[in-house]
Amino acid sequence: MWSVDEHLADVLAAVAPLPPLELQLLEAQGCLTVEDIVSTVALPPFDNSSMDGYAVRVADVNGATAEYPSVLTVVGDVAAGAAALPVIGPGQCARIMTGAPMPPGAEAVVPVEWTDAGSGSGEAATTMSPQGDKPVGTGEVRIFQPVDTGAFVRRCGDDIAIGQPLLPAGTRLGPTQIGLLAATGHDMVRVRPRPRVVVLSTGSELVPPGTPVGPGQISDSNSFALTAAARDAGAIAYRVGGVPDDAERLREVIDDQLIRADLIVTSGGVSVGAYDVVKEALGEQISFRKLRMQPGKPQGFGLLDGSSGPVPLLALPGNPVSAYLSFELFVRPAIRRMLGAAEISRTTVTARLTERLSSPGGRRQFARAAYDPESGTVTPVGGAGSHLLGALSQANALIVVDEDTTEVAEGAEVRTVLLDSAG
Repeated sequence: MWSVDEHLADVLAAVAPLPPLELQLLEAQGCLTVEDIVSTVALPPFDNSSMDGYAVRVADVNGATAEYPSVLTVVGDVAAGAAALPVIGPGQCARIMTGAPMPPGAEAVVPVEWTDAGSGSGEAATTMSPQGDKPVGTGEVRIFQPVDTGAFVRRCGDDIAIGQPLLPAGTRLGPTQIGLLAATGHDMVRVRPRPRVVVLSTGSELVPPGTPVGPGQISDSNSFALTAAARDAGAIAYRVGGVPDDAERLREVIDDQLIRADLIVTSGGVSVGAYDVVKEALGEQISFRKLRMQPGKPQGFGLLDGSSGPVPLLALPGNPVSAYLSFELFVRPAIRRMLGAAEISRTTVTARLTERLSSPGGRRQFARAAYDPESGTVTPVGGAGSHLLGALSQANALIVVDEDTTEVAEGAEVRTVLLDSAG
């Protein structure tokens, strides 16, 4: 029998980070960068206004009050994206919009609320000048408060300077990282691609969810759970669905999928029963072994001949809990390794057990559990049965009990794997 660590080492020795590719930004979402990325531009690329208001010279509004406003001549409008800019001289200003470039000569922005075009300082806005010949704040504007140099101005390079590091190598590209790259002019990025994982389950008893379940039949849950788990790990996952207990048909399906697969995951058909179809179909290419663990004793692993090179196949048990825990222990680390992630395994912490836990001798047990980070405690959920999906759905952790331990006392400290951690 193999140990858990031996089987995992065998799997990881056969996989490596995928070769880097240049991808368009949206195609690179979820991938990891392979090099440090440095900005070649400044953000903002020019001085611009952070408010709707008036671009002014500071000296022209010194001492302005509601009783004695500064009256300036408006020499133009500056909208976002404007190319031709008015020059601001003494006694002049320009009406400016948020994000618009600062015109030459202007030193600050007075918010529109501080003028007679707004409603600041208790001065009510009117729609026309007293003479009735022009809108307030267009030909000239009354300003009721002074400003300091640079007020309400976003300076060039305030956010990002030329030559500033943007993203270190190994960064996972999410929405904000992609937005940053786009803002700094990157349309392509060098990354390790997400591995393509094909997931299928075996068993003539399986029917798709939503299909009437006849005598002796069950809904196929494994292919859905494992596909979701592969995507959660960072892969591009394809669910093939259930394949009946027919070795020839299974070989055909796998051969068809090799062209698009970096990794194949099957569930079911790996034990010693008369209809263990994965063993029958792939026995010459896959090593089937028994592990000293509970649940998930029967496992299979090997390399298939793909068009672009060897394709790893991990054959997991068919019981839903066994399949999912086997994925967490062996498939997820393989996917993370192929992604090029620095951390390939879930975070492990030490927690205090809230109730006694028994374990079979000679096997490493992975007990489903609820971990409370505030109290640092962990509580087993559900029984030991490998078919108990209800308990699995409530678990956010696994309690690890080593092979030479048969009982763990309440209050003991136990190794706990966090299923919601990023690794």
